[in-house]
Amino acid sequence: MMRATKGDGRIAYAYLAPALLVLVGLMGYPIYQLVLISLYDYGQEQVSGGAPLTFLGLQNYATLLSDAKFWTVLGQTVGFAAVCVLGTLLVGGALAVLATRVRTWARTLLFLAALGAWATPTVAGSTIWLFLFDANFGFVNELLGSTGFSWTYDRWLAFGLVAAQVIWCSFPFVMVTLYAGIKAIPGEVLEAAALDGASALRTARSVILPLLRPLLIVVTIQSIIWDFKVFTQIYIMTNGGGIAGRNLVLNVYAYQQAFAASEYGLGATIGVVMTALLLVITLGYLRALRKSGEAL
Repeated sequence: MMRATKGDGRIAYAYLAPALLVLVGLMGYPIYQLVLISLYDYGQEQVSGGAPLTFLGLQNYATLLSDAKFWTVLGQTVGFAAVCVLGTLLVGGALAVLATRVRTWARTLLFLAALGAWATPTVAGSTIWLFLFDANFGFVNELLGSTGFSWTYDRWLAFGLVAAQVIWCSFPFVMVTLYAGIKAIPGEVLEAAALDGASALRTARSVILPLLRPLLIVVTIQSIIWDFKVFTQIYIMTNGGGIAGRNLVLNVYAYQQAFAASEYGLGATIGVVMTALLLVITLGYLRALRKSGEAL
């Protein structure tokens, strides 16, 4: 087996350099501006040029971290994202396994339906789900015989409805990715497990899951990032965050502060905190996996 050399590493970095430059251009500068705005008193007067910018340093961060509402919204965001990630992985994984065991025509229909959900614009998908669960004209209430029941009035039912919509439009990515991973597993490995007397459950736990672990890492991190920063579904389906803000998540809270209240500096501060939290979560997850010898 050939060993990697330092020259190989330099060549790899040279190939990655163009993509790195594009990422820095597309993400680095906006993040820099976000951090910069968060350090100033930046409101409507400053935007219109009616007042000069006032440097506040970390005062916006102190204001945010001392606000009890921020911690409530943060807890709701973490809980909501955790439910969405777990649900997406379970549904996507189960359907990926199902796709490997059904006939070709059934698998084709399954993939077409999944890709239809994936391709549906978020605004359109949220509106459709809201109409399906409408209190007076929704198909679900008609089916259940409970016309007049509001699915978005109760705090937790509203969160559950939005989580179901997020899972519906997110599971196709997990399903297709894991299906490709399962099909890539050599048949000889599965045959060897069967010859050793391993049951289907034991084969899945001891053979298939370890081989799929790199893909599971990717889809889990992607799902965490996507679900932690959900905005459109919450905003549309709960009419801007629910009654008295009971269904707020951080992205909607940042929007309210920045554009509804014209506190752009405070809104930018929430954005910086969200970015930092996502980096900490992702890096911590990768570090834990690396320690256990399961990193990519």
